[in-house]
Amino acid sequence: MTRKLFVTTALPYANAPFHLGHIMEYIQADVWVRHQRMSGNEVHFVGADDAHGAPIMIAAEKAGITPQEFVAQIAAGRKQYLDGFHIQFDNWHSTDGPENHALSQDIYRKLKAAGFITSKTIEQFYDPVKNMFLPDRYIKGECPKCGAKDQYGDSCEVCSAVYAPTEVINPYSVLTGATPVMKSSEHFFFKLSDQKCVDFLRGWALQDNRLQSEVANKCKEWLEGEGGLGDWDISRDAPYFGIEIPDQPGKYFYVWLDAPVGYLASLKNYFGKTGRDFDAFMADPTTEQIHFIGKDITYFHTLFWPAMLKFSGYKTPDNVYAHGFVTVSGEKMSKSRGTGISPLRYLEIGMNPEWLRYYFAAKLNAKVEDLDLNPDDFVARINSDLIGKYINIASRAAGFISKRFDGVVTTDWAHADDAFLGNLYKAAPEIKALYEAREYGKALRAAMEQADLVNAYVDANKPWELAKKPENDAKLQEVCSRLLEAFRILTIFLKPVLPQLAAQVEAQLNIAPLQWADVTVAMPHQHKIHPYAHLMQRVDPKIFDQLFDAPVVAPATTAAPVTTEASAVANTNSTVAGNPNDIEPLAEEIKIDDFAKIDLRIAKIVNCEHVEGSDKLLRLTLDVGEGRTRNVFSGIKSAYQPEQLIGKFTVMVANLAPRKMKFGMSEGMVLAASAADEKANPGLYILEAWPGAQPGMRVR
Repeated sequence: MTRKLFVTTALPYANAPFHLGHIMEYIQADVWVRHQRMSGNEVHFVGADDAHGAPIMIAAEKAGITPQEFVAQIAAGRKQYLDGFHIQFDNWHSTDGPENHALSQDIYRKLKAAGFITSKTIEQFYDPVKNMFLPDRYIKGECPKCGAKDQYGDSCEVCSAVYAPTEVINPYSVLTGATPVMKSSEHFFFKLSDQKCVDFLRGWALQDNRLQSEVANKCKEWLEGEGGLGDWDISRDAPYFGIEIPDQPGKYFYVWLDAPVGYLASLKNYFGKTGRDFDAFMADPTTEQIHFIGKDITYFHTLFWPAMLKFSGYKTPDNVYAHGFVTVSGEKMSKSRGTGISPLRYLEIGMNPEWLRYYFAAKLNAKVEDLDLNPDDFVARINSDLIGKYINIASRAAGFISKRFDGVVTTDWAHADDAFLGNLYKAAPEIKALYEAREYGKALRAAMEQADLVNAYVDANKPWELAKKPENDAKLQEVCSRLLEAFRILTIFLKPVLPQLAAQVEAQLNIAPLQWADVTVAMPHQHKIHPYAHLMQRVDPKIFDQLFDAPVVAPATTAAPVTTEASAVANTNSTVAGNPNDIEPLAEEIKIDDFAKIDLRIAKIVNCEHVEGSDKLLRLTLDVGEGRTRNVFSGIKSAYQPEQLIGKFTVMVANLAPRKMKFGMSEGMVLAASAADEKANPGLYILEAWPGAQPGMRVR
């Protein structure tokens, strides 16, 4: 029976480009979706930008644009990542779309009519400097459960505790650093503590294997822990960028209410484009709703989200699959430690996107485990598995077929009880089942075991030896045809992970797009293939020198350590000059009074864009804490893409006289490091401030 699947990934917040964790999640979901389509199932795979909330409102305000314009700028950069890594969403939308406004308000009205919405006046933190109520994520302090410092006002990243912002110890405003004060406000709550909700969630979360065991156990802790579930605050006060609560002027839905509704909204938007009936699809009991998410947002997706849907009359998720984080060589991704990776940088330096797809898939399983990217392991897996085992089969056989037999393969030997094909036929159901279970690593290991057996056949029959004697031509043609038929089946095993490579194979073998059902359907006898062309390049380990953010090095231009109100360090996006001879000699000694004349300030890069007509310049829009933004032109285009810099905190010379340039007025200078001879040892590194720095802080 054909399945009807509605599949989503977590919605990325629309304030920054994609990071490597996003790409890993999208690859995980994309592999599963492609497997389902190869199985003949109906799949609708949608995503969207999470566009609402105070952070975007504040960032847009600083950039001098509307929140909608700010989100649109971020959204414009999504396609290059998705296309670049062959991630094939059917639709990409925004939670600020009309569908999400309508659906969110409809869910609220239905919850209210069913008695699950209540209101009460609460004491809430208020920033007396910014004159606004503080969202949970704009409050930081010590976790009330474990004491960890610098934790957000809604949950702890150390112990996973969830709490109210007012429970945070020694709170401070992330916006201004001020100690927040308490103010009263009427808020609206979803009654998650209602016994009907609790009973439903016990059944939904703890039965029928909807969740991985690790996630189900965590849900059990939340449901049965001391105090049980608390009611969920779903409202925020103006000013706020979001969806208005019906009949409540100045009140908006908390972003975590409307964000998951964005899954439904994106599907509805997609069906509107394609003429499908959204309501009928979601009402169909055979429709399956599947979510892929990170482990850090399981609370929202396994408690709030299903309860919201259940008691507003909407379909609840059939499965929520959580994954871990991406680490690099065993460490959290960090520019300062040289373990930062930009997905866009990966593509820009020419690394094959399917190397990363294969590597991630080879390490993914159905558990909630972190995934480590190790350069040595990466090189070994790609060069050994994909090149040495899989590609090797085609390269050893296809050339003989093209040159000696005019591209014609024989398959009159191919039948169900053929010993050579038997192993491949037997392995197919297991590999298919492993994809279904999201055990990609096991699926690829099983596929490579089959590749090993095929390569053993190559070594045993030695087509290069057969080719030396014309009387062996019939045998040579059969051996090479067997190898290409095996290669075709192995391509089916790998196609969910390597769609572009599979398309190249299909073109070279002159066959239709491969499906799971094609495993036992051999190429026709006397079928003609196209001439062999190289399919994939080996990984050169040296390429990682260009990929990783190099570790931070001490500035070479200071005679003594520099103390600052917000310490600045080098943010490296290229290879650091490692030769000490490339370091510039120290400048002539100056007095402290000379240094004091230079006013260095922390500046936030609120926007960055290319300068039309210039090969060297980027236009930076900087917030230096003055209540306005500055325009600065910087000759760093060779080292950075604009999206790499937006949102970063850097250091600028704030009292430099404005300079009129061909492209406009430049109102300062940002600081960057480079080698003495930039041509011999290229590399430009803009300085980046440590977390906690705020625009306008002086560097002393």
